[in-house]
Amino acid sequence: MAEETQSKWEGKATTELKSARPDQIWPFLEDFCSLHNWMPNLDTCYQVEGVEGQPGLIRYCASTVPSPENPDQTAVNWVKEKLLTIDPINHRFSYEVLENNIGFNSYVATIKLLPIDGGGGCLIEWSFGCDPIQGWRLEDLASYIDSSLQFMGKKMEDAVQNTA
Repeated sequence: MAEETQSKWEGKATTELKSARPDQIWPFLEDFCSLHNWMPNLDTCYQVEGVEGQPGLIRYCASTVPSPENPDQTAVNWVKEKLLTIDPINHRFSYEVLENNIGFNSYVATIKLLPIDGGGGCLIEWSFGCDPIQGWRLEDLASYIDSSLQFMGKKMEDAVQNTA
């Protein structure tokens, strides 16, 4: 679900994991620099500065994509993101995009885990706010986040089941 306002884009995506509890998924999410293990098409994600697990940590993430100028060549889309808050008790964190080459301005997101009544599973919720991105529609960004989250959730749930 996404809302387009005059100056800011906002949206939220969720995925339900039926067989993984928040405490089983949280270790994957709290490792802020392991995103490449879960996000589709992300080649690398590593720590640039700061202390692991602490606000202020900065990560660099990059993907190799077909070049927009020449489809026979590749380009690298990259982003540097800063961990703003992290709450291991309530299984949530927030981050912001500092620098990038893909058009994000003032992007801030929160990822949180919510237990499902009955204790057998959880929801992952990814909410975001940002300035409009040139060449994108809000629906495109919301769809990208939703599909990425569905992929991540499935991969994390599979990882929990494979270690059980």
